[in-house]
Amino acid sequence: MKQIALDIGLAPGPTLSSYFAGSNEPALKHLQLWAGSPTRSPVPTYLWGESASGKTHLLKAVEHSLREQGASAGWLDASVHEPPEFDPAWAVVLLDDVHLYTAVQQHAAFNWFVNAQTHQRGVLAAGLLPPADLQLREDLRTRLGWGHVFHLQVLHEPERRAVLRQEADARGVFLGDDVMDFMLTRFSRDLGSLVALLGRLDGYALQTKRAITIPLIKSMLENE
Repeated sequence: MKQIALDIGLAPGPTLSSYFAGSNEPALKHLQLWAGSPTRSPVPTYLWGESASGKTHLLKAVEHSLREQGASAGWLDASVHEPPEFDPAWAVVLLDDVHLYTAVQQHAAFNWFVNAQTHQRGVLAAGLLPPADLQLREDLRTRLGWGHVFHLQVLHEPERRAVLRQEADARGVFLGDDVMDFMLTRFSRDLGSLVALLGRLDGYALQTKRAITIPLIKSMLENE
């Protein structure tokens, strides 16, 4: 059955508390301690795993946590075609989707990494592959792998069901098993997308004064 990939994110934004860890609990606890400490370790952390394992969620959540503390972070992903120079005011450097970096982005990432070490700033990076398998310049690849490395696992379907059920209960929304089956088989398995979809469905159900059913989901998609 064809999946519908939704280009939507969590609202109001990913946080560490909204990340359902499952078997990724060690990585989450590490980042909670690291992001919450004003004297966070400059030893780099690298997260890797397949799409929908929550890598970007965790990087954005760390950025959010720092922002709440009044700190700023340097952010680089594959969409930043002209990376800025390293800013000593940054508390940390966040490097997302490093496996997609161009030569220009790799050069910037290496420069940020070196400066972060010089200024005793933290580095948190994420990619699809383990460090040894990254097709990057050698000096950047080796630096990504010498600190803490966590392999993130995608949540299994029972875990995704549990999260959706928990979110629905928190909203006072009833999700029938048929609706849950439809959401899990027809849409992206990324948990953030599924939770955001639930939020949209809740709003649409309130607007139309209808219960959340498969016809309601189809109606919402047709009217967007």
